[in-house]
Amino acid sequence: MKRKNHNNRQVELPNFCHMGVSLRIVLTVEAALMAGVVARVADAQAFWRAFIALSALAQPALLLTLLALCAGGRWLRSQPYRRGVALTLALGVAVPTLFRLWMGPQLAGPDDDPVVAVALFALAVGAGLLGYFNLRARALSPAITEARLQALQARIRPHFLFNSLNAVLSLVRSDPRRAEHALENMADLFRALMSQANQLVPLEDEVALTRAYLELEQLRLGERLQVAWHVRKMPGDALVPPLVIQPLVENAVYHGIEPQPAGGEISLNLYRSGDKVHIVVRNPIAAATGHHKGNRIALANIRERLLLHFDLDAQLKLEPLGAVYQVHIVLPYTRERTQPAPARPHRR
Repeated sequence: MKRKNHNNRQVELPNFCHMGVSLRIVLTVEAALMAGVVARVADAQAFWRAFIALSALAQPALLLTLLALCAGGRWLRSQPYRRGVALTLALGVAVPTLFRLWMGPQLAGPDDDPVVAVALFALAVGAGLLGYFNLRARALSPAITEARLQALQARIRPHFLFNSLNAVLSLVRSDPRRAEHALENMADLFRALMSQANQLVPLEDEVALTRAYLELEQLRLGERLQVAWHVRKMPGDALVPPLVIQPLVENAVYHGIEPQPAGGEISLNLYRSGDKVHIVVRNPIAAATGHHKGNRIALANIRERLLLHFDLDAQLKLEPLGAVYQVHIVLPYTRERTQPAPARPHRR
């Protein structure tokens, strides 16, 4: 369950399965352990000895805690926010405490921390981390981020609009049905541009939108534009940021197909491997021409939206492979929808 903040947006518990969240937790725990050791020892040699020993004992308990939080994450986020926080803290305290009790006989020694100290440490660090994630969510989820996402979406190059309109006008008399279908494709594209940027959408919808865009481009490029789809292993229900494939294909058309008189082939390969979804777009590399090289706004757009939605769990790789240029997106396979906040009613 999510809680509304002052901007009428909703704040929820973090997704403990995300690598970025886990990495922040691990680094915070290590920093807290380091601070605790600094307060107890006097010289550097004793510090490193004590820190390494304490960290070696804490890491298994921390790993078990992260696994427990990841396993119960969806259920915890389904609870009212305050209850979810309380349950998360309880779980974050229970796992290391039980681990300490279980490992007690093996850890018996004069310098061992008592069970109460372990529980208090886990509670303090857990409360601090949840407070941090709450503040971070307030910074990323309010209207500021929504405005950023909308602005990022609006950067997608509009040149295809004018080219498509000219192509449709040339078909109105000669092939009215094809012209009507092209206008429907244009309507789908604009509907996607106008949609809410903070919602993830099914991958199959993104593929349908990209097909619509390519059909529009084929009106003017004809046989110069060849497209190879590899979607047999595509997880259609995977949720991705809106307009994450179409800008890549637009770049491929603009930089790989248009500059070449003979055109070329754009290849799209979408598949799932384990808990990751892969989106691979390839296009031929055009010979040196006077074609505008662009400023990579679309790629920066996609990279930032991936970061905002998936933190460190998503990657965007750019690499030339001989005569082919490849863009490879890797993001987590998720089917958990993000729900938009209810609209604030207008006062008259």
